Amino acid sequence: METLFDTIYLVGVITLGTIMILKSGNNKQYRLFGLMAVLLGAGDAFHLIPRAYALLTNGLEANAATLGIGKFITSITMTIFYVILYHIWRLRYNIEGRKGLTFSIYILSIIRIGLCFFPQNDWLNFNPPVLWGIYRNIPFLIMGIIIIGIFYSEVKKHGDNNFKYMWLAIVLSFALYIPVVLWANTMPWVGILMIPKTLAYVWVVIMGYREFKTNKNKAI
Repeated sequence: METLFDTIYLVGVITLGTIMILKSGNNKQYRLFGLMAVLLGAGDAFHLIPRAYALLTNGLEANAATLGIGKFITSITMTIFYVILYHIWRLRYNIEGRKGLTFSIYILSIIRIGLCFFPQNDWLNFNPPVLWGIYRNIPFLIMGIIIIGIFYSEVKKHGDNNFKYMWLAIVLSFALYIPVVLWANTMPWVGILMIPKTLAYVWVVIMGYREFKTNKNKAI
């Protein structure tokens, strides 16, 4: 069931993202949304495809190195995902200036990606150090809090019904991800939270795709 879910998820988000990229025309916001969706799916594929292989063959522990490399790549692509989402926010609400905010997003993303490269993460180990999982996720969490706050503020200010729950989807994604970071090594069943976390990201993509589709239909 997990493998089936992952397959539908990967094919679904990459397909929606590709459609938005190819049919966005001159609309930079939709092109970025498409790029973000493809990045989400492609990045997760580096972890989910090896995981599916492991589950269907000789188990997760026997494929620890491949899974670890996949997690490393996914950690980087998810960081870039939020940088793109930040630029979607700027485009959508015609935000100008705010150089300090932009600097904060970029410096946090650089710190997060830099921390991912430290050998202390021990990516190839089946049970990597929890402490380094916390370290590298601190700047990621701060990025998420900033994105939640700015979307909530602008959605409320502009009465943006199409993105009304964008902030909530991001809140859910982090709320479901944090327990996995903290306790998945000692309580493997906590890993099941990755499924609703993934659905929260799918929700983000669908919000963008629905508006894209609605505006394309109006144009026709």
